Amino acid sequence: MKRFFLLCLLVGFALYAVAQEKRPLTIDDIVQWNRITERVISDDGSLMAFKTEPSQGDPVVTLYGGDAELKGTFNCATFVKISADSRHLFFTIKPPYEEVRALKLKKTKKEDMPLDKLGIYNVAAGTTDTIERLKSYKVPAKWAGWIAWQTEPLKSKPATPKDSAGNGSEKKQEVGKEAGKEIPKTETGNEPGMESGKEAGVNGKKPKSESADNGYTLYYRNLNTGKTDSVRFVTDYLFAEESEKLMYTTTGDDNGLEPGVVIVDLKKGESTVLYSGKAKYKQLAIDKEGERAAFIISFDEKDKVGNTYSLCYWDGSGLASVAAAQGTEGLPEGWIINENASLIFGETTPRLYFGTSPEYKLKDTTVLDEERANVDVWHWEEGILHTAQVVRKSREMKKYYTAVYHADLKKAVQLATEERPDVHLADKGDAQKVAAFSSLPYDLESMWEGRAKNDMWIVDVNTGEAQMIRQALRARARFSPAGKYLYWYHEADSSWYSYDVAAGREYRLTDPKKLPVWDELHDVPDLPGSYPAVGWLKDDAAFLVSDRYDIWSLDPTAGRAPVNVTGNGRSERISYRLIDFDTENEYIDPSVKQHLQGVNEATRSQAIYSLEMKKKALPVRLTGGDYNYGNLVKAKKSNALMYTRENFGLFPDYLLSDLSFRSEKRLTDANPQQKDFRWGTAELVKWTSLDGLELEGLLYKPEGFDPNKKYPMIVNFYEKSSAELFRHRNPEPGRSTIDYHYYTSHGYLIFNPDVYYIDGYPGQSAYNCVMPGIMSLIEKGFVDVKRIGAQGHSWGGYQVAYLATRTNLFAAIESGAPVVNMYSAYGGIRWESGVNRSMQYEHQQSRIGATIWEAPHLYWENSPLFSIDKIETPILIMANDQDGAVPWYQGIEFFVAMRRLGKPAWLLNYNGEPHWAQKLPNRIDFQKRMAQFFHHYLKGEPMPVWMKEGVPATEKEFTLGY
Repeated sequence: MKRFFLLCLLVGFALYAVAQEKRPLTIDDIVQWNRITERVISDDGSLMAFKTEPSQGDPVVTLYGGDAELKGTFNCATFVKISADSRHLFFTIKPPYEEVRALKLKKTKKEDMPLDKLGIYNVAAGTTDTIERLKSYKVPAKWAGWIAWQTEPLKSKPATPKDSAGNGSEKKQEVGKEAGKEIPKTETGNEPGMESGKEAGVNGKKPKSESADNGYTLYYRNLNTGKTDSVRFVTDYLFAEESEKLMYTTTGDDNGLEPGVVIVDLKKGESTVLYSGKAKYKQLAIDKEGERAAFIISFDEKDKVGNTYSLCYWDGSGLASVAAAQGTEGLPEGWIINENASLIFGETTPRLYFGTSPEYKLKDTTVLDEERANVDVWHWEEGILHTAQVVRKSREMKKYYTAVYHADLKKAVQLATEERPDVHLADKGDAQKVAAFSSLPYDLESMWEGRAKNDMWIVDVNTGEAQMIRQALRARARFSPAGKYLYWYHEADSSWYSYDVAAGREYRLTDPKKLPVWDELHDVPDLPGSYPAVGWLKDDAAFLVSDRYDIWSLDPTAGRAPVNVTGNGRSERISYRLIDFDTENEYIDPSVKQHLQGVNEATRSQAIYSLEMKKKALPVRLTGGDYNYGNLVKAKKSNALMYTRENFGLFPDYLLSDLSFRSEKRLTDANPQQKDFRWGTAELVKWTSLDGLELEGLLYKPEGFDPNKKYPMIVNFYEKSSAELFRHRNPEPGRSTIDYHYYTSHGYLIFNPDVYYIDGYPGQSAYNCVMPGIMSLIEKGFVDVKRIGAQGHSWGGYQVAYLATRTNLFAAIESGAPVVNMYSAYGGIRWESGVNRSMQYEHQQSRIGATIWEAPHLYWENSPLFSIDKIETPILIMANDQDGAVPWYQGIEFFVAMRRLGKPAWLLNYNGEPHWAQKLPNRIDFQKRMAQFFHHYLKGEPMPVWMKEGVPATEKEFTLGY
C-alpha cells in the first residue's frame, strides 16, 4: 500500500513538473512582448505613469501613486501627461488594433475610420472624461488647472434608426458633456465649427468648413470648474510657460468672429485682441509671463511662396505693431521676413529673435513644365555634392538667417548673413554677443573628410558688427550657460579650449601630456574625439570635463591646474558620469549634492554614487550590483525618483525610491509571462587575439546549460559589445539582428566578441579577434563544432561576409546589408543623406585610411567579393532596394557571385525598405526566415519551401513559402 501511494505521489509530481515546464519563445511570442515606451513622474512625485505596448497590439497606460500602488489602468492610451498639480492625467486614446484591422479588411474608407479620443482622468474622483474626435491637445507644463484641445470636424452620417419613443438612439458626442453641462451651441444648434447639413449659411453662401487652412475648433477647459469655452477655426494655439494665459489665432467665421490673434487671460477670464483682420498668421510666440507676444502676418492672399510676411510685436498693451518687414532699416536690401523661423524672446531683455532670407524666387509661369528640361547639373568645384543638395533641398528652401528686434530701441539688426549663416545665442538670448559660424569654405573637402571645418565670429547684438576669432577650426564651439565663454575640443592636439568673450582671449585648458581627455579606445583612421563634456558650474565659474574614468574641473581662464573632482576613477577603474536630474537648469550647483553613475570597467557592474563637490570627498556608493541602471527621472519638487535596473534575465521594470536609494518599491511589471519561458544567462569571457591582444566578449548560454553537452552556437557581433554584459535585450522582432532570448530559449549559445581594428586591415582584424575567441570556446568542450553560425548587419554584415572567405568553420551565415566590394562602394552614395561614401573608408568605420588610388591593394584585400570562390558556407543575405546607407547593389553583387559559382545563397529584398526591415510585417518575416535558416543548418530541421524552391515573382502575392 505504501509503495502504491509513493508511486502515485511520484506520478503526480511528474505530471505537475510537465505542466510547469517552461517552453521556448516563438516569433509570435516576441511580437507580443511588452516594452515601456513612455514614462512620466509628477512634479511632487506623488504620481508615476507608464505606457506599455507590444510590437503589435494596443498600448496600456498604468498610473501609480507615491507608495507604488496601482491607481488606474487605461487601455489604448498614449501620449500621457500629468498636470503640474498632480490632480489630472491626460492621454490620447487610440482606436483598438483589432477594431481598426477589421475595418481595413472591410475596405473602410480612410475618412470613415475611427478617430482618436482625449482622456482626462480626475485622480481624486477616479473618473475619466472622454472627448471624441481628438486632433491635438496641450496642457501647460509649469502650472495647472487648464487644458486645451482641438477636434476633427463632425462627419455627416446616415439617419439614425429611431427608438420606440421616436427619438434617435445615437449617443451624443462626449465633447458636449463636461461636468454635466453641454457646450453652448451655435445658432443652428450644432457644436461650434460643425457644418449644419444642408443649411445655406450666411447670405446664401456655403458655410465655412473646418480644414488645415481654415482651422479647427479650439476648446479650453477650466479643470477646477469644468467650464469649457470654444473658438472656431483656430489654426494655432499655445499656453504661456509660467502664466495662466492662452494665445491663439483664428481665421474667423461668417457669424461675426473676426480673424486675428488673441490672448486669453484664463485667470481673469478676459480676452485681448492683439491684431485683427483677414490675413495669414504664423509662428505664434508668447514669453514666459505672457507679457510679450509676437507673430508674423501676411495680407497678400496671392502670395503662395511667403514673400510678404511682416513681424509683429506686442508689448503687453494695446494692439501689436509691425516691428520689421521687407525694407526695414537694419535688414539686408531685398530680404524678407522668413515664415519658417521660430520667434524667440530674450529671457530678460526686450529682444525678439526672428529669421530673414533673400526673397523667394518665383517660377516662370509662361513656360509649361513639359517644355522645360529636367536635368541635374553637377559641378566638380561646388561645395556640397549635388546628391546631398537634392536631399537637403526642401530644408535649404526654408533656410533663414537670424536677426534681432530690439523693442526698446525700435530697431532691427541682422546677425547672420550668407557668409556666416549659422548663429548661436548666449545666455538665453540676453548676452551682448552671439557666435556665428560658417563651413562654406570647407564644404568641398568635407566630402572625403567626413566633416567640415568652421570659421567663427563674435557678433555684436546691438550693431551686427562681426569679428572673426577663428578660421578653419575643426570643432563646433558652444557657449557656456552665462555666455561668458565659448568652448570646444580641438582634436588636432587633444585639448579643451575656451574663449573669453569679454576679454577677447583664447585659453588652452588641458594638455594631453598631463590630462588625457581623448577617447583612449579610438580605433578609426582619424583624430580621436573627446569624452563627453560634463557641464559648467554656476556663473561659469568652472568647466567640468571627463576623461576615461574621472570628472575634472577646469578653470575657464586656465588660471589653475585641472582638479580631479571624482578622485579615484582611474585607480579603481570606475568610469564616472554625472546624472542630470534637472535638465532645465543649465549649470551645476556645487553646493548641492550631485549624483553619479559609475561603471566598473573590469566587471561591467554599475552603481549609483553621491558626490559632495564642496567637501572634495570621494564619491559615496549608494546602490549597485551586476546590473545596468537607466532612465533615472527625478520629480521636480521632491526627492522621489524612478529608474530601471536590468540584466540579461531581468526586464527593466521601473522602481521607485529617493535620492538616498535606501529603499525601493517596484512599480511596473511589464512582462509577467517571462516566467513561463526558457531564458538564459550572460557572462564575460576572455581570450587572446592572433596578434596578442587580451580580448573580452560575451557568451550567452541557454537556461539549464550543461557543460557536458554540445550546443549549436551563433556568432553575432558589431565592433565592441562587452560593455553590454548586463543589457536585457528586450525580446522583439528586430529589424536587423538575431533576438538573443529567442535563440537561447531554443538551446543556442550566442557569442558576441569585441573586435579591435588595425588601420587598413578591418577584415583581417575581425578574423584575428573573432576566430581565436571561437576556438577558445570550442576548447571548453560544449560547442558543437559542426553547428556554428554567424550573423551580422551592415558593418557586422561585412565582417561575417569577410570571415566566410577565410574559414569554412561556419555551417551558415546571415549577412545583412553588407559591403562586399569596397571598390564600387568607395565611389557610391549614401542616398539617405546624399553624401559620398569615400569618407567612410578614408576616415571612418571602414578603416582603410587611404584613398582608392593610394592603397588599391587594401581595398582588394578587404573586399569579400574577390574571394567568394573560397566560400563553402551557405549565405542568407538581406539587401533592401531603398537602403540609403549601403547601396543595395552590394548585396546583389554578393548574391550574383554566389549564384554564378554555384554556392547556396538566398537574398531577401524587403521592397521599399531602407537599411533594415522597418515595417512590422517585414521584421516578423525576417525573423522567421532567419530562424528557419539557422534551425535547418544548425539544428537539422527540415528546409522550408522558400529555401528549397524560392518564391517565384508570380507567387509572391499568394505564398510566403514558410
